[in-house]
Amino acid sequence: MNVRVMGEQFPIVGSRQTNNRPLKTDNGGQEAGKKILIVDDDAALVKVLSLSLEREGFEVVAALSGAEALRKAYESRPDLVILDIMMPHMDGWTTCRRLREIADMPIIMLTAKGDESDIVRGLDLGADDYITKPCSSEELKARIRALLRRVQSTEKTEWQATYDDGWLMIDLSRQQVNVNGEPVDLTPTEFRLLSCLVQRNGQVVPHRELLTEVWGPEYSDQVSYLSVYVRYLRQKIEQNPSQPAYILTKWGMGYRFAAAEG
Repeated sequence: MNVRVMGEQFPIVGSRQTNNRPLKTDNGGQEAGKKILIVDDDAALVKVLSLSLEREGFEVVAALSGAEALRKAYESRPDLVILDIMMPHMDGWTTCRRLREIADMPIIMLTAKGDESDIVRGLDLGADDYITKPCSSEELKARIRALLRRVQSTEKTEWQATYDDGWLMIDLSRQQVNVNGEPVDLTPTEFRLLSCLVQRNGQVVPHRELLTEVWGPEYSDQVSYLSVYVRYLRQKIEQNPSQPAYILTKWGMGYRFAAAEG
């Protein structure tokens, strides 16, 4: 069974025609293993594109919203992003700008908006290519390969020390924190504590390690001191400080920073 999307037939997962083994690309498989983030609120299209790219040897990460795209970009560090524009809540324009603040990886806008003004706006926001739907999958894959070759011939993608999920933005290099678009004032101690947790995203940082790094070795046993500052941070960055989503407690061990769920 096949589905026809953008001028090409794609086998459905589970069909006898489907071959899940990666195929070699035209240039000897240099793109094999490259990670591509697809951002589109059309789940069916995301599935079809994912299947097509995975058969070429790419690793695919999918996001169905702008906020989810920011979180997954931060977590997975994609080599290239395919981005739709017309999405609810956070559209592709805003998502592109936010992604550009995080890294300089190639961004392809794949959208039904084909006016010249839209193309100019997308490129001005930092997109590297702009493709109007519908297009053939072969054209899309050719443009992906071209952009990846361009990146390989220059420097490796530079990622900034920035976390941004649409609600919470933390820029470690600029020592800036925004909540829902508004700047948040943190004391130097609060920022050092937050920075320590964010740089170990997803990892439980032991009490002693946090105390030593933020306050110094003479404070390594002051666990109650640490809990006070964790409470201060939660009050400033959490939507519901009594049910924190970012700074989580591992009882008897320490704390960890958790990227927001999409």
